[in-house]
Amino acid sequence: MQAIPTTEPVAATASVGQLFGYPFRIFFLSMTLLALLAIPLWVLQVSGVVTLPLAMPGLFWHQHEMLFGFLSAAIAGFLLTAVCVWTQTERTHGPRLVLLWSVWLAGRLLLALGAELPEWLVHGVNLAFLPLVMIDAGWRIWRVRQKRQLMILVILGLLWLMQIGFVTRLDPTYSHGALIMALALISVIGGRITPAFTSGWLRQQGRDGAAVKTNPALDMATLLSMVLLLAALVTGWQTATAMLALISSGLMLVRLARWKGWLARKEPLLWILHLSILWVPMALLLLAGSVLAGWPTSAWTHAAGTGAVGCLILGVIARVSLGHTGRPLALPGGMVAAFFAIHLAALIRVMTAFDVLPWHAGIGISTLVWLLAYGMFLLRYTRILASPRPDGRPG
Repeated sequence: MQAIPTTEPVAATASVGQLFGYPFRIFFLSMTLLALLAIPLWVLQVSGVVTLPLAMPGLFWHQHEMLFGFLSAAIAGFLLTAVCVWTQTERTHGPRLVLLWSVWLAGRLLLALGAELPEWLVHGVNLAFLPLVMIDAGWRIWRVRQKRQLMILVILGLLWLMQIGFVTRLDPTYSHGALIMALALISVIGGRITPAFTSGWLRQQGRDGAAVKTNPALDMATLLSMVLLLAALVTGWQTATAMLALISSGLMLVRLARWKGWLARKEPLLWILHLSILWVPMALLLLAGSVLAGWPTSAWTHAAGTGAVGCLILGVIARVSLGHTGRPLALPGGMVAAFFAIHLAALIRVMTAFDVLPWHAGIGISTLVWLLAYGMFLLRYTRILASPRPDGRPG
């Protein structure tokens, strides 16, 4: 791996103000801090070590924060950065970004500390964030008529509907539906960047980039199967849920095989994407198994949440934080270990669901490895996110 240049601005140039120069900066840092706080707080809460004045029961708080706190911040950081590039529009920054981030932060604080507050306030603030993100991205997409991007907004809209159902009914059906939409979002965005980055890297290495294959019809079929899966799951149609989970899993495996991730096994910034997306079909297979064979529900939900979502987010933010701050795509020290650690956390959590490990030991170990992975990102990337671009460009 190429070393990080030593000529970039020193730590003294980092500032809080710089974090609001581009959406990815503040949201990637904030979601990392949430990842490092919410998981251990949940473990301490469920173990009876601490008691927080949560605005909803502990298990539901944990599910909400990982799906609509952690994931939503990652979506905001990536999408509001990418859509500015896609549409060639001015980035969201400064006071407007401060306001958007404040809504996200207020949601986290109200849920963690708002046991005595009215539900309409707690839920209202939390339900406001995703629509604000969709509005920010949507007007840019509409302005330049990029119809290709509308599907992302549709998925976010369905994700938001799952959040409404979850906070108003406290029904795990809606958190499960939200996980399916998270996998659908990975299918769309991961399906764009992963083969494109892999093909480009192969060409840079003097190899055949055309070996990486994509098929729009296959991509659309995969997405459609996941939307139908959401409908079956929410309506309680068990047989259709299992069959559609198997179909979606098979389609994703075919796509992954066509992307030929093994050709990029020497580049961590690429193999982390391929390996993380592999958790998508694995989670869908486990979902089918939970319906057809009574496998534990927590196996597929953590394969999806810790595996697909947690692993891919770490891989994406590690790359985006370098590229969009004008730095070489060269991983800082320790990040390869972090990539292995996050996948180990997911594997241990799924094994714990199947009682391969005792519950307390499995939860404890997976939590520690999760903290190692995201702690390494915090250690290596905080200065990068809070420092100006070395090339002097805005953002």
